[in-house]
Amino acid sequence: MVLPETHARTARRAHESARLVLRGIVLNAVLAAVKLAGGVFGHTYALIADAAESLLDILSSLLVWAGFQVAARPPDEDHPYGHGKAESLSGLMVAAFIFLMAGWVAWHAVREINTPHQGPAWWTLLVLAAVIAAKLWFSRRMGAAGEEVGSTALGIEALHHWSDAMTSAAAFIGISIAIWGGPGWETADDWAALFACVIIAFNGLGMLKKALGDVMDTAAPENFEREVRALALAVPGVAALDKVRVRKSGLSHLVDIQVRVDGGLSVREGHAIAHAVKDALTASGTHAISDVTVHVEPDQQT
Repeated sequence: MVLPETHARTARRAHESARLVLRGIVLNAVLAAVKLAGGVFGHTYALIADAAESLLDILSSLLVWAGFQVAARPPDEDHPYGHGKAESLSGLMVAAFIFLMAGWVAWHAVREINTPHQGPAWWTLLVLAAVIAAKLWFSRRMGAAGEEVGSTALGIEALHHWSDAMTSAAAFIGISIAIWGGPGWETADDWAALFACVIIAFNGLGMLKKALGDVMDTAAPENFEREVRALALAVPGVAALDKVRVRKSGLSHLVDIQVRVDGGLSVREGHAIAHAVKDALTASGTHAISDVTVHVEPDQQT
């Protein structure tokens, strides 16, 4: 089946985003193995907790990947506006996973603080430095991709990778203190892991708010609406605009707009103007508008 260009663009963005998420899954799998080995042989729970976090990241990223696969599907009889909400719902589930992960790491960190254990090895700092660099690089890359395609889920994944980098940075500081302090400071990396949970939970709140905004059809940013108004007003025959409502649906936006035209025009002419408004908005690929509903009203001044 040949998709309309508006839906085809959305599908391409979804598939490209899904491929980037898969690369993130591979990265997390490699880092999880490295951190687990470093934690076990280097005697540091902060690294073991970091490894467990990476394994949970793989599960949450799989949810995001599945969300993109569903979001790429075209509209059908049961979903006339498409399947874009799947992308936002997957972001919502990832935010929930982040809270669970923060609680799990905090519980184990407290247990380790209360349990005497051997101090960490110095070389675990090298492992963490490599992990932090890799995570920050991929977070920036994914964040840029999320802004380019307008994806909430990719933005949340980028914040997730950034949160992982902050967790590793906290562990780096804690292990450094434990090594520098010597005997009696063995729990410094555990305290660092506990502190990292606060960072994770704080970021989780931001992710949750962003995903809920999409699910609850929060209004698009004012500058987006202004651009939509400018495009519609530029169409010949449009005298003025009344209501303009824009909502996000996954990787695209839906627009409901009310235009005023000369009251003396025929129904056919009014319909042609409405169709021109729709074409002008959907043809603007940078705005990622997949569907437009245009209501025509007679201009009160005519």
